[in-house]
Amino acid sequence: MSDRPPFHLAFPVTDLSSAREFYGTLLGCAEGRSSDKWIDFDLYGHQIVAHLAPPEDAAPTSTVDGKAVPVRHFGIVLPWSEWQTLAERLREAKTIFIIEPRLRFAGEIGEQATMFFLDPSGNALEFKAFRDPSQLFAKATEVR
Repeated sequence: MSDRPPFHLAFPVTDLSSAREFYGTLLGCAEGRSSDKWIDFDLYGHQIVAHLAPPEDAAPTSTVDGKAVPVRHFGIVLPWSEWQTLAERLREAKTIFIIEPRLRFAGEIGEQATMFFLDPSGNALEFKAFRDPSQLFAKATEVR
């Protein structure tokens, strides 16, 4: 674990067994405590909790770099090589992407690799990476 405290995120899922398969098996998140209503997962050292809940309406999107990005999403910023490995694993698993793995803001401040996909309950996830990690909070003169 880093010197930063881990974040905690709780989110709704419609089926715990598909959440267990997606987060545990596909994404490789270790499972922590659980009940018949929720499951704790370790997402790269952060605690995420899948709570059984009824389906929700689709979330709105916002345009970023010409793509419709789900407003409500979560994910992790990975080292470049780990992002590439995950992108390949998701492709091999025939994951349907909202936004295919791609380079965003190429040649600009904040250049990053990004991909968006849904979990089995429709929650949007974004995984990203920066070749230059110091760019994570860098400000550009114009945001697209």
